[in-house]
Amino acid sequence: MTIRVLLADDQALLRSAFRVLVDSEPDMEVVGEASDGAEAVRLAKENAADVVLMDIRMPGTDGLAATRLISADPSLAHVRVVILTTFEVDDYVVRSLRAGASGFLGKGSEPEELLSAIRVAAGGEALLSPAATKGLIARFLAQGDDDGDPARSERLNALTGREREVLVQVAGGHSNDEIAERLEVSPLTVKTHVNRAMAKLGARDRAQLVVIAYESGLVRPRMD
Repeated sequence: MTIRVLLADDQALLRSAFRVLVDSEPDMEVVGEASDGAEAVRLAKENAADVVLMDIRMPGTDGLAATRLISADPSLAHVRVVILTTFEVDDYVVRSLRAGASGFLGKGSEPEELLSAIRVAAGGEALLSPAATKGLIARFLAQGDDDGDPARSERLNALTGREREVLVQVAGGHSNDEIAERLEVSPLTVKTHVNRAMAKLGARDRAQLVVIAYESGLVRPRMD
């Protein structure tokens, strides 16, 4: 199956570089280019994109607003947004995750990292750069909110004990295989627990599970 990729960035030179890179892979193709968020939303629908590489700062409708529009549209439920940003420690990144992005990468990432990010996002996994997983998300989501979001905490009551355990592992950035090894269960069992947790919590993907885990206070930030 070919992964259909949409590029959204107001810099034509960057879009061209990304296009050459993506189109060089046998399992993916660029199906459109957008110079602003509104165009990205429109092209995501028209061109049946699987993954959108989204810049945050664009004229008019920015990447944050576009991400929110995509995640709120039922007809685009299959579309995954990966935020590309110059600033990894950036409040906009966390807001994008809350808006429904599947993760983010710094624009300075290696080509292999970008290609891997597209594949990971297309597969429904959360894509959070190593530099940010334990630091940035925890720092911003838990800042000034030691007790977590009460509404989010109540929603966690719907989870079984094992689903909570799995959610903690997901928030730590672990893959299904890693979680299976840690909890001594099969990867298929982990996947089942993750899917059930997503359904019960109304999460679009694993990235939103991470957000919920921190906002609810289930996972506490580690600043070391």
